[in-house]
Amino acid sequence: MREVRARLAATQVEYISGKVFFTTCSDLNMLKKLKSAERLFLLIKKQFPLIISSVSKGKIFNEMQRLINEDPGSWLNAISIWKNLLELDAKKEKLSQRDDNQLKRKVGENEIIAKKLKIEQMQKIEENRDCQLEKQIKEETLEQRDFTTKSEKFQEEEFQNDIEKAIDTHNQNDLTFRVSCRCSGTIGKAFTAQEVGKVIGIAIMKHFGWKADLRNPQLEIFIHLNDIYSVVGIPVFRVSLASRAYIKTAGLRSTIAWAMASLADIKAGAFVLDPMCGLGTILLEAAKEWPDVYYVGADVSDSQLLGTWDNLKAAGLEDKIELLKISVIELPLPSESVDIIISDIPFGKKFKLGKDIKSILQEMERVLHVGGTIVLLLSEDHHRRLTDCKESNIPFNSKDSHTDEPGIKKCLNPEEKTGAFKTASTSFEASNHKFLDRMSPFGSLVPVECYKVSLGKTDAFICKYKKSHSSGL
Repeated sequence: MREVRARLAATQVEYISGKVFFTTCSDLNMLKKLKSAERLFLLIKKQFPLIISSVSKGKIFNEMQRLINEDPGSWLNAISIWKNLLELDAKKEKLSQRDDNQLKRKVGENEIIAKKLKIEQMQKIEENRDCQLEKQIKEETLEQRDFTTKSEKFQEEEFQNDIEKAIDTHNQNDLTFRVSCRCSGTIGKAFTAQEVGKVIGIAIMKHFGWKADLRNPQLEIFIHLNDIYSVVGIPVFRVSLASRAYIKTAGLRSTIAWAMASLADIKAGAFVLDPMCGLGTILLEAAKEWPDVYYVGADVSDSQLLGTWDNLKAAGLEDKIELLKISVIELPLPSESVDIIISDIPFGKKFKLGKDIKSILQEMERVLHVGGTIVLLLSEDHHRRLTDCKESNIPFNSKDSHTDEPGIKKCLNPEEKTGAFKTASTSFEASNHKFLDRMSPFGSLVPVECYKVSLGKTDAFICKYKKSHSSGL
């Protein structure tokens, strides 16, 4: 919602269960710049969900067909906008190609002029050959101009023909289409997506006379039916917006990575750290959008860092992001030296956490300066554990905490490994471990925002924290 308002000057912005609806006057080029959206659709129809009761399937199928038959004007209007967008995009591409050709012609003309000047200099030395050479140059120039004029006329005629062909191809009576359905909730239990797609497809063929083509259609119709809404739309782009051309090897989904970076409120000149960077997707998305920043990525895995380096080179960002092989619980950074930390905490499926998440959070807290921001992607399990700790554990300033005890401070600080600490008694170590287990993992970190996101087969949480005061760690 924030992005479409800021990037597309969108109005009538509305969010309903995983979808953002909005109105904009932006062209395709601007729409392609959206970073947080998975896919983009032209809205044909949005209405209340279909009511599934004990009535016969035939009656429910009739209700589905009303999505097409009840308001054909909205369909024709959406098709018209879709055609206009495609034609404008094709026209801009043609104009861009024509500009390139004109530039090439200018280079050719400059070469002729340079050749003419060179010959004029030679005239003083070889006066006898002057007339012949000058005549030759004039003839070459005339031939070049004649060729240029014919070429421009040919390209203009070709451009007009292409536009006419596009209009003819997308004529509403000759359109080929395919229906893609997603059914969930009550209707998903009663009908399969194939059943719904077939019913809608037949209704479209009957009402508009379009032809079904499941392999290579000109138009794709997307329908999502659930317990909250019934939505019909046309995909604006065939390829998902989440597929970034500048990412060679995909790690975290790019839309999630961009959303995390956008929540961090990155400003020019900031020091941004991802201490568990994996393949570097978060840093790539951040550096593309906010370039005037010092980025550092860290990981303990050689293979992950090599993958990150390949991604940086592919994106042309190898000079923008510094990589370090270090552990997240032993960051070689001074306390309170980092402005922003953004990281995807491993869920424990593909990569295991070597330490408890509380230890990781405490080291992040140490290097973050007061007023700094942390944005984390947490699994449901990590989020639940942190939430349970926050609700059940004692605060730092509790009388039972004994935070002024030197042994406690040494336990919390992985960099202070003195002999006194190593020789501490077993009972004292046990009490310290017990204290750490009870201690709030947030410390000076104040939760600010939390969003539940879908990662396909699993859900996760994007959580944002601010450091309120010096932790003393």
